[in-house]
Amino acid sequence: MQEDLVYKLALKEADGIGGVLFRHLISYFGTAKAVLESPEGKLLKTPGIGPGIISGIKKAKKGLPAAEKLLTDSIKKNFQIISFQDASYPQRFKGLYDAPPIIFCQGSKDLNYTRTVGIVGTRKATDYGKEVTENIVAELAEYGVAVISGLAYGIDVTAHKAALKNNLQTVAVMAGGFDFVYPAAHKKYVKDITENGALVTENKNDVKPIGPQFIARNRIIAALSDAVIIVESARRGGGLVTAEYGNNYHREVYAVPGAIGMTYSEGPNTLIRLNKAKILTSAKNIIGDLNWSLDGEPTYEQATSELDLTKFTDDESKVLSLFMQKGEIQIDDLSFETNIPLNKLASLLLNLEFQDLVKAMPGKKFKLK
Repeated sequence: MQEDLVYKLALKEADGIGGVLFRHLISYFGTAKAVLESPEGKLLKTPGIGPGIISGIKKAKKGLPAAEKLLTDSIKKNFQIISFQDASYPQRFKGLYDAPPIIFCQGSKDLNYTRTVGIVGTRKATDYGKEVTENIVAELAEYGVAVISGLAYGIDVTAHKAALKNNLQTVAVMAGGFDFVYPAAHKKYVKDITENGALVTENKNDVKPIGPQFIARNRIIAALSDAVIIVESARRGGGLVTAEYGNNYHREVYAVPGAIGMTYSEGPNTLIRLNKAKILTSAKNIIGDLNWSLDGEPTYEQATSELDLTKFTDDESKVLSLFMQKGEIQIDDLSFETNIPLNKLASLLLNLEFQDLVKAMPGKKFKLK
């Protein structure tokens, strides 16, 4: 088990290999070790592999000692390393084509919370924004919702603190590795968060947080959430990026309206105006839309289809994921939602019908069989 994880950690560092290719390579070869030890000739015959990728794989193989050291260091510090093949891998990730293949977790060993809400917004939160965030979390308390955010100043840390105050679990998604909590001023919250939830990152322990990693972090916040809430944000704020990911992942996206003309109201108001977010005036909006009740709600894992989307192409995964989310869909809507041209989509759907996965319905509609 540990040897397999060492090889996965090494492969993860290979230049040119993102999450999608990482999963496809392991699916094709069987194990990460088989990928790293395959001769160049065999690698060249692998779909999606060229000389550049092979060069990256060769360098990754030389990184095995560093991967072993990372594993040893993580065990010593009580960090969990979870791969996409592990039982503890978040079920909410499994329908997403760009989900991180490996995550690092400090605290809770199970991220499959029954209900989750992502709350994000500006670092320069107003008193109004903080108060709204605290009220939303307080209203969600009796439903046992886990609160997901990014540990940043402003709205993010307010959401974490409100969750802790209301005895809710909370997950802080980090841009860098665990050795570099950012901002440093929020190290004081790590103990409480890990005792009542988790820190999560896709980066190894010694990675310093830089610009692009904050964008990548936002996608993980959206991926872990059943609903994403934008409280305050500038027109180009990071909260809007999280909202975009939420829409792409077919999550419910909400925005708290703000006063016209105020800088940090522009983002939420724009999302509402463009129909990219529902207006949020109370947590009751979310509770009603998601049909949450106080008695016997099944867990996300129980409610999720057993379909393993990692076995399909990116486009197939997008289509199947949308069927899992919405049920029966008209082909024009499916094309719009997935951004797949109609001629290509028709061929893809036919192939899925041949695999006995999709059923054609009257009115050019389709659904999972």
